[in-house]
Amino acid sequence: MPAPNPPPIVNLLLNNLPHKEQRRVLLHCEPVELVFGTILCETTQPFRYLYFPVRSFISLVTTLEQHRPLELGLIGNEGMLGATLSLGIAAAPSRAVVQGSGSALRISATNLRRVLRDCPKLQRTLQRYLYVTLTQLTQNAACGHFHELEPRLARWLLMTHDRAHADHFYLTHEYLAEMLGVRRSGVTTAAGALQLRRLIHYSRGQITILDRSGLEAAACECYAALNEGYARLLEAPRPAIT
Repeated sequence: MPAPNPPPIVNLLLNNLPHKEQRRVLLHCEPVELVFGTILCETTQPFRYLYFPVRSFISLVTTLEQHRPLELGLIGNEGMLGATLSLGIAAAPSRAVVQGSGSALRISATNLRRVLRDCPKLQRTLQRYLYVTLTQLTQNAACGHFHELEPRLARWLLMTHDRAHADHFYLTHEYLAEMLGVRRSGVTTAAGALQLRRLIHYSRGQITILDRSGLEAAACECYAALNEGYARLLEAPRPAIT
């Protein structure tokens, strides 16, 4: 009797694996619901669990004394939290906070190490994904230094939209200011300008994307650059709404 097909997966890294490796990874995964605001790991602490987001997304942030957290990158169903384990590094490089509630697949660090020994394609995929993550970090650093706030906010909203699996999501001005490393008043002005152009609607923390193509035109070049890099290196489309 032929082996049954693996269950449907909407994490793009797992989708890229051969069916045999998919089944082996999924055998050690458990479905979990991630809750907004939950801290999944802290900088330099060893990972206990690794996460493949499905309908959730995770923010990577760095913290300095007497300063607000600053976002370094986003992980949605295009990626994984804890890919450094593929290099034999168990310590988390940054804090990870759930930014979008929803489902994910969780695997223990011990089990992932075992799986990596028998899944060469998974090993290569995670290492290539680490390169994509490094590209995202460097692009975000340059973006924060050189680009104006309004196109930066448009880019960030697009990245969130890609991972939220809905046209609306909840983000306060204060939270947006922390993620972008700017004053709250600046976010209020930039969001107001995007709303006046009927690209978004914002009310009491609820953001609705009204004109996706218009928002892409308003965003800085970094959004397209990041998506092209992901597609080129991992042979997968940009994070899709499913």
